[in-house]
Amino acid sequence: MTILIVDDSRIMRNVVKNCFSLLKIPAQYLEANNGKEALLRLQSQPVNLVLLDWNMPEMSGIEFLKKVRAIDKFKTLPIIMITSEGARYSVIEALKAGATDYLVKPLTEKHLKEKVFKIISP
Repeated sequence: MTILIVDDSRIMRNVVKNCFSLLKIPAQYLEANNGKEALLRLQSQPVNLVLLDWNMPEMSGIEFLKKVRAIDKFKTLPIIMITSEGARYSVIEALKAGATDYLVKPLTEKHLKEKVFKIISP
């Protein structure tokens, strides 16, 4: 499984990788600091799952989400928003824009496991 972790915080990207390691989910990680960089990574390598922050410089997570969903080959790519934007209207906006699921920071191993296994388990 190849996971693209998109967050402008290196610490948060490491937290996500550590959670996957603790869950014993074998994965290869690609990282991006913002949506613009993530779009380039996504178009250059196959990815099975995107974990996406909302608030980032250059291109926000929601902008990235809208651009990716407009590309046919990425319409069904699982994308989980992981963000501090926990207001109901933010969750609704992300889901309407095409997010597969939504997690509010602080991220916990338990919540990440629930979301990821819901997506990767048949």
